[in-house]
Amino acid sequence: MGNADLRSLAVIADISFDELGGSVVAVDAHNWLYRYLTTTVKFTTEHKYTTDEGTEVANLIGVVQGLPKFFEHDLTPVFVFDGAVTDLKDDEVQKRREQRERYEAKLEDAREAGDATRVAKLESRTQRLTPTIVETTRELLALLDVPVVDAPAEGEGQAAYMARKGDVDYAGTEDYDALLFGAPLTLRQLTSKGDPELMDFEATLAKHDLTWEQLVDAAILMGTDFNEGISGIGPKTAVSALQEYGDLYAVLDARGEYIDHADRIRQLFLDPAVSDDYDFDTEITPDIGAARRYVTEEWEVDPEEVGRGFERIEESVVQTGLDRWN
Repeated sequence: MGNADLRSLAVIADISFDELGGSVVAVDAHNWLYRYLTTTVKFTTEHKYTTDEGTEVANLIGVVQGLPKFFEHDLTPVFVFDGAVTDLKDDEVQKRREQRERYEAKLEDAREAGDATRVAKLESRTQRLTPTIVETTRELLALLDVPVVDAPAEGEGQAAYMARKGDVDYAGTEDYDALLFGAPLTLRQLTSKGDPELMDFEATLAKHDLTWEQLVDAAILMGTDFNEGISGIGPKTAVSALQEYGDLYAVLDARGEYIDHADRIRQLFLDPAVSDDYDFDTEITPDIGAARRYVTEEWEVDPEEVGRGFERIEESVVQTGLDRWN
């Protein structure tokens, strides 16, 4: 989730992994996992990640294939899992549920027609983070000694809070909402090939001469996960209106508009529910053997699908340890 219009406001630049070595990244776990989950389902034969009882755990392939990118570049990931979903997000969740149901109906038609390409595409679009997927992901991360933090609400908000406190160096997510939560520096495209992007909060505010509050106001005017935007207001209009009128409420008054729960939406970004109840060790010592058995024996994932991933994890952790020792 997140407002893609924010990209046109955000100060974003490519950054080399060489500049990130030794850093700690608070990763929005649900965001990261969902991207690997959908990619795995789209490009991997279903039987390779489905147990004899019919339980699908494509997430385990995604985790094993995605983690090496951190370790090979001497990055320590701390996965932050979502807590409770705010009731203001109910409409967005319902819309996504209805969209998934439409995709599922089309998926059945594609299966009946024997259209393998369309089936793969639609299967990736109908994925959701089931309790089994979340639970098995957490268990695998524990075996690999990867730190996990539980957020009371939005994982992205918790990751941003940890970055603001200086307990991690970066937040990691594909969503631009990290800006609204005040994450000082955010790494994007951690699930893509090549180097990531760096999104800079203070530089974004300076570029548009906005305060944090005004940046949030701009997002609310454009539309967020919690509200529809005002018709006709895009990034440029939002910024100019705020520079002219000062804040969200003055803009709404001047235009004769109204946004439900505007105060609560502002509060969700500016003062989100977060926790200080976390502690993690950045020295990672994974139990590769136990993790491999968990994935391939307990959850019956095809060993060929995760073999190279486990090898890369082992190789990178050993090399990182040698580099630090030297």
